[in-house]
Amino acid sequence: MPTRISRTNTCRATTTEFMTRSRALSLVTVLVDDYDDAIAFFVGTLGFDLIEDSPVQGEAGKRWVVVSPGDGGCRLLLAQAANPEQQAQIGNQAGGRVGFFLHTDDFWRDIELFRSRGVEFARDPPRSETYGWVVVFRDICGNLWDLIGPATGRAANGNA
Repeated sequence: MPTRISRTNTCRATTTEFMTRSRALSLVTVLVDDYDDAIAFFVGTLGFDLIEDSPVQGEAGKRWVVVSPGDGGCRLLLAQAANPEQQAQIGNQAGGRVGFFLHTDDFWRDIELFRSRGVEFARDPPRSETYGWVVVFRDICGNLWDLIGPATGRAANGNA
């Protein structure tokens, strides 16, 4: 059984120290089968921006590929699986749960765009929750994503 560490025993920073720190989650790795196929999906299909695509020096075939949905926030590092252990995790990075959450300012625009581009929806139709509209889709590798939009818009039956 893991030992539970008391927060009060391990956290020695004062309130002032916390107020002067700036932290942000900048990258999350998504294991992919192929760099170029993943770029085509995230950039060409979902409309993400390609931030960087550079070879990693000293590692033949390895690239540093970063994409972003835009407007700051966390970016994705697309990492091509390099061994059987990594290959086994492609598409199952969250153990079958939704592992990624994409917020949009226009849910209905994006869902129609994604449909027109062949995105696979794992749980359709969209549903209205207290926090907004949501629908679950799969990325090119099979990972589950929530597309989440504002609670305004269409009625629960999908009509405007």
